[in-house]
Amino acid sequence: MSLSPYAPIIGLFALAAGFSLFSVAAARFAGPRRFNKAKLEAYECGIEPSPQPVGGGRFPVKFYLTAMLFIVFDIEIIFLYPWAVSFDALPIFGFVEMVMFIVAVFVAYAYVWRRGGLDWD
Repeated sequence: MSLSPYAPIIGLFALAAGFSLFSVAAARFAGPRRFNKAKLEAYECGIEPSPQPVGGGRFPVKFYLTAMLFIVFDIEIIFLYPWAVSFDALPIFGFVEMVMFIVAVFVAYAYVWRRGGLDWD
């Protein structure tokens, strides 16, 4: 068994690892070191964080619903990409199945939109 077909993939992983290590090392030496109280806080966005209880605060359910919606539409893209790559090799059955899948996801999207799941209050 030869490893030559895997050489480009191994090379890409080596290049990505090298770039990430170089970026972290270069930032350590080249980046400014101006620490202040706001940067040392756990939540950095320019707004002073409100005091939290010792056990942590409660998040509204809206955060979790938004995360679940993101996962649903992300999974849709995961299914659409391989289908689009192999579209020429699929018969009409593959096309009909994907249309049914897209319709099902669109119905879920319309339901969430109608119920106000995409409104951020």
